[in-house]
Amino acid sequence: MRLPLIPHPTSPHGGLTLEVEARRAGRVLSLDYVLAGPVERVRWPQAAARARTDGLWQATCFEAFVRTTDGYLEYNLSPSGAWAAYRFDGYREGKRGLEIAAPFIVTRMAPGRFVLTVDVELPEDATDDVGLTAVIEGLDGSIAYWALAHPSMGPDFHHPDTFAAVL
Repeated sequence: MRLPLIPHPTSPHGGLTLEVEARRAGRVLSLDYVLAGPVERVRWPQAAARARTDGLWQATCFEAFVRTTDGYLEYNLSPSGAWAAYRFDGYREGKRGLEIAAPFIVTRMAPGRFVLTVDVELPEDATDDVGLTAVIEGLDGSIAYWALAHPSMGPDFHHPDTFAAVL
């Protein structure tokens, strides 16, 4: 399923577009984030070890939120190779690390195009409701917040209404 992400109305997007190809097979969520346009104006993080890292959302980072039977999950996927996964009991409540195998993040760049591909492991209680998001930092320091939906005045990827796709 190919889904367009939209920038928050307060976010500068600099002529970029962003789509996500999302597929689920059992307990694996496969994602291809495709950023098109002047990708040379994006601040890309330095390559890093494929390690769990907190705070990735403070720079260019691609994210997925998945509803569970009693809360939701958050996956942060950096173009650097770093990643993070969290489980929440409710809206921004009960945050704790989600124990999963380290996802293998693959990136490709060509003029006017950047693609991040990843498969993430889902726990047994994951539902088919997902929110797909991204934080894109410009070379000028601007930050754009992209999501399937922006139900609040400010960017809020945790808002229940951002879980706008059913796989």
